Amino acid sequence: MARLIALFLIAGSVAALSGCNTMAGAGEDISKGGNALSNSAEKAK
Repeated sequence: MARLIALFLIAGSVAALSGCNTMAGAGEDISKGGNALSNSAEKAK
């Protein structure tokens, strides 16, 4: 029973960490897209 609980805790930790990395990567991509739009708008002035 203790091994099963430990397995669930480890699996939950890995899932949480990978989710955070995915969201951080998505945030960076969105930020880069926003910067590209801002640069295009500045050049068009």
